[in-house]
Amino acid sequence: MLYDLRNKTIQIKIVYYGPAMSGKTTTLKHLFKYFGKENMLESIDNTVGRTLFFDFGVLQFKGNEWGLKFLLYTATGQDFYASTRPATLNGVDGIIFVADSQIEYLEHNMRSWNELRALFGNEMYNLPIVVSLNKYDLENGKKLDKKLFTDSIDFQKFKRISVKTTIAINGEGVLESFKQIIGFIFPQLTLNVSLNT
Repeated sequence: MLYDLRNKTIQIKIVYYGPAMSGKTTTLKHLFKYFGKENMLESIDNTVGRTLFFDFGVLQFKGNEWGLKFLLYTATGQDFYASTRPATLNGVDGIIFVADSQIEYLEHNMRSWNELRALFGNEMYNLPIVVSLNKYDLENGKKLDKKLFTDSIDFQKFKRISVKTTIAINGEGVLESFKQIIGFIFPQLTLNVSLNT
């Protein structure tokens, strides 16, 4: 978190993290669409539309005296580009972990989650984290419910963590997850994200 005293702005970095094809880019695109900022989101894609390094965009909110500037990233889920993920996480203030809610992808989700654990160690328990169980609209196969996921991650050890279900393709739960991570970072703040952009 960086404080710009001259411009009275607080800069916050949030990273959307998770396994490949879990919906990180779709989630971020829908968030920017909600605020009418689709053109402010930049992606570095390969020839088949997969994220190479990260997606990046900035959302700003104005308060009475101070403003908030959110730097929003996605970390690529592709293993070939795993070396780029620590750089994307550098200086992060909060993480939205986008998991694929189809039960057959539990192993992929946990591999990505354990990578985060390896990068942050015990400091991860202090990070604000929102887990987004995405693709909750898919009917094929069994869903990964919240309890199964929380039982797999030492949920009780985290100081600020929440699990939400989302459908990124139509935006369901995307804004709520964003509001939750803001609430964890600034528990004393009341932010009307629908009006003060």
